[in-house]
Formats: sequence, C-alpha cells, structure tokens
Amino acid sequence: MLEGEKWRKLSWRRGTKGRLSCRFAATRVRIADGHKHRMADGRVQAMPGDEEVWLIGERRATRERKYYASNLPADTSLKALAAAVKARWICEQAHQQLKEELGLDHFEGRSWTGLHRHALMTMIAYAFLQSRRLKAAGRKKKSPRTTPATDHANRQASHPRRIRETPTNTMPSL
Repeated sequence: MLEGEKWRKLSWRRGTKGRLSCRFAATRVRIADGHKHRMADGRVQAMPGDEEVWLIGERRATRERKYYASNLPADTSLKALAAAVKARWICEQAHQQLKEELGLDHFEGRSWTGLHRHALMTMIAYAFLQSRRLKAAGRKKKSPRTTPATDHANRQASHPRRIRETPTNTMPSL
C-alpha cells in the first residue's frame, strides 16, 4: 500500500555519529479487525474495521524495511509520525533497564495493589538513578524548543474539558 506513496528522508535526532535519518511514508488504512466472515472454503476472514489508522513505513539505509500502525489523528504530519515511531526505542530501553537493573520483573505478590506499588517504587528508583546519571555526565537542560510529540501533548492538555487539577503539595498514600 505504501509503494505509491512519496517517501521522504526525515531526521528525528542527533546520535553519536551525527543526525539519525531514514525514509518514511504513511497512508491511512482500515485494519481488518471488524466482524468475522466465513469464506466459501471454510476459512474465516476479518472484515475492515470502522476506524482508519496510520500505516507507517520506514526504509533504512541497509535496505531493511519496517512497518508500524498508529492511531494518531488524521492531520498528524509525517515528521510527527516518524518521531512517535522512533520514540518507541527509548521506551523499550527504559523498560529493559527497569527489568534488568531494578527488578521490575521480580515481583512475586498476589495482588494488583502490590504489583502497582512495586512498579511505582521501581520507577521512582529509575528516575532517581537517571537524574544522577545525567548530573554525573554534566548534561545541561535541553533547549526550550518543543518536539512534535510535546506539541501534540500540549494541544491535548490545553483542552478545557480534559484538564484535571490536583493539589501539588500532597503525596499519594502507599
């Protein structure tokens, strides 16, 4: 479906070897998650669903191709889609560190409350260690320039019906 689309070379961040970039294309599609339909030969096939999603393609310099699906709004730019796809790597790295270094996967309790407390304490420890790592590396605050992902989050947060005020001087009880 993406063969006829225009592939654009986009850069999403600066890495240790310079700007990271590759080619991206995207189109709106309907995923086959609708009602099931029995075919004449007995197979069952899902029909297209009601909502459209983004089908995002990535062509790397190594000729490797990757494809992603996203439920971001229809007016999302290709650059914002690429940034969202590439932000996933950072999340995966953080999750791996939470499991390997801080024991997120070592919970042996039997309640949701216990699991949530364990996950919360693990994430607090991760945030503390990350702040120490950044301080030790001597990194300064990033420029106040916002990314497309934060622009989208700010746009959603500014919607008056979605804002929920909470006191800032109280801590949740554990």
